[in-house]
Amino acid sequence: MLSLDIFGFEALWSPYFLIILLAITVAYFLITTKFRMKFQQSDPLTAKQASLFLTAICLLYAIKGSPLDLMGHLMFYIHGITMVLLVFLVPPLFILSIPNWLWRTILNLKVINSLFKLFSRPVIAILLFNAFFSFYHIPLVFDHVMQNRYLHAGYSIVLFIFAIGMWWSLVCPLPEYKNLTGIKKVAYIFVNSILITPACALIIFSDNSLYATYHDPKVWSQVMSLCVGSSFDNLNITGPELFSSMSAVEDQRLGGVVMKILQEIIFAVVLGQVFFEWYRNDQEESEREMKKHQLNPTH
Repeated sequence: MLSLDIFGFEALWSPYFLIILLAITVAYFLITTKFRMKFQQSDPLTAKQASLFLTAICLLYAIKGSPLDLMGHLMFYIHGITMVLLVFLVPPLFILSIPNWLWRTILNLKVINSLFKLFSRPVIAILLFNAFFSFYHIPLVFDHVMQNRYLHAGYSIVLFIFAIGMWWSLVCPLPEYKNLTGIKKVAYIFVNSILITPACALIIFSDNSLYATYHDPKVWSQVMSLCVGSSFDNLNITGPELFSSMSAVEDQRLGGVVMKILQEIIFAVVLGQVFFEWYRNDQEESEREMKKHQLNPTH
C-alpha cells in the first residue's frame, strides 16, 4: 500500500486552515478575558469553558486540517468517523465553551435572534439537521458535493450550523432559552437516533459501492485534485484501493457501522447526563417539599 507522504506537507496538514483556527482561538480568549469588561461583563472565563473550546478547536483541526481529512477522501469509513465528530461532538463542546454573557450578546442582535429562535426550535432543528445529513449521503448528492470545493465547504458549514441548532435544545446553557427538560429531552434523543438510521442502513446493507468518489477512477481523481491540488495529476495514482486492503463495499459498510455506533455512544452519554440532571432536580424538589412541610407541619 502507498504512504500518505506522497501528497506533501500542505495537503496533509492544511497550514492555512490551522492559521484560521489559531486566529479564532486568539479572538476567543481576547474577547472572553481582556475585552470582556468592554461588554460590561464581570463573569470570568472558567477553566472548563476554556478547555472545552480548545478541545473543539483541536477536533476541528483533526477533522478538517490533519491527514484524517485527506484519508476521508481515500476511505469511506474515515469519512464516517470525521462526519460524526463534526456534527455530533464538536457542536455541543462549542455551545458549552461560550460564556453565557457572550451568547446573550450574540443572540441579542436582531437578525441573529430572529433566525436563531426559528431554527433552534426542537421540531424544526431536528428535522433540518437530519434532512441535511441524510440528503448529503444520497450517492448522487454526495459525489456532486465532493467534486465542488465551494459546494463542499458551504454544505459542511450549513450542516454544522444545523447541528448547533439540533444540539441547542439538549445542552443550552441559557435558562431563558431552555425549551426541553426531562422526558422531552429523552424523546428528542430517541427521535434523533431513529431519524439518522435510514441513511446509515442504506450505507450498511447495500450490496454495491454507492459512491463513485470511492470506486470510479475519474470521479476520485477529480475529488483528489481539489483536495491535494494540481500536483495530484503528476502522481499517476489510479484509485483509493492503493491505500487500503478493503474493497469499496467493505469500506462503505464499515463506514455506515462506525457512523451509527459512534452516534449512539455520544447520544448514550448525553442520555446519561439527562437522567442524572432529571434525578438531581427531582431530589432537590423533594428536599424543598420536605423542608416546607417541616416549617409548616399543619399544612
